Amino acid sequence: MLAVESIVDFNQTSLLVSLLFIAFNPVAWNIVAQNEYRNKTITRLFGGNARYGCYFLAVMIFSFGMFRDSLYHRALLDQPQHAILPAPLKTIAPAVLFLVGQVFVVTSTWALGVTGTFLGDYFGILMDHRVEGFPFNVLRDPMYVGSTMSFAATALWLERPLGLFITVYVYIVYILALRYEGPFTDMIYSKREESRAKKA
Repeated sequence: MLAVESIVDFNQTSLLVSLLFIAFNPVAWNIVAQNEYRNKTITRLFGGNARYGCYFLAVMIFSFGMFRDSLYHRALLDQPQHAILPAPLKTIAPAVLFLVGQVFVVTSTWALGVTGTFLGDYFGILMDHRVEGFPFNVLRDPMYVGSTMSFAATALWLERPLGLFITVYVYIVYILALRYEGPFTDMIYSKREESRAKKA
């Protein structure tokens, strides 16, 4: 059994920065998106063009996501290294985990499109119907699950046990974010259906 001090170096600032940024991203985008739904702040910045506003937010979310990943990678490199899996699993398992995770992320984005992936419904860009094909017929939130799998794969590949604990933290953050994101999105589509029913 590894002692705590042998798997985590609390003196590394990169660890705290990574943890803060992992939490910042979903919280920030939920706040920004809900503000957009109520006040159309970003849409107004683009002269009333909701689609341009959504594309702008998509670039911001993607860029901050890449930055978050780089901070996580940096934080892991600053932490103690220990063998987690025996050879050849120590290379095969993280590679497969990362590949499957990325398949979930990429196919989710493909199925939803840019506006469906990057909170277009908060801009009033609603999908005609719920996406039920792969990977949504396998997982309810494949993008979040795929992202979490990639965090775990990185920890296993770099042989940083702390990364597996951070992965659990990532998943908890996603679950909490979904508690706000899911019901709010459902409310948006419910209002559309009510509006359609009144016009019928």
